[in-house]
Amino acid sequence: VLDGEHSSLTLAAALHPTAAVCGTPTPEAKAVIREIEGLDRARYAGPVGWLGADGDGEWGIALRSAEVDQDDPARLRLFAGCGIVAASDPASELAESEAKLEPLRMALREN
Repeated sequence: VLDGEHSSLTLAAALHPTAAVCGTPTPEAKAVIREIEGLDRARYAGPVGWLGADGDGEWGIALRSAEVDQDDPARLRLFAGCGIVAASDPASELAESEAKLEPLRMALREN
């Protein structure tokens, strides 16, 4: 229950990025991810939802998404990922990510 000073958006923003997609402690995990990936995740895994006039809302995490290139609106950058742990097999994780991206690719080919 929110206290009237904060909205559900405030709560969603405070929880972003979640430990499930970033790790903990958050500042250190973000730094390691940025170094390893070498790219800006932009809005990947950000909160998506609705906010009512009363501050109430519902939020989910955008685990699969696309971002329009500001310089070339005909280009999209697609995002998907996997939960990497010590026992992860890199080839399997890559295949899983590719499989998660395929519905986005199919939708774009159809339009």
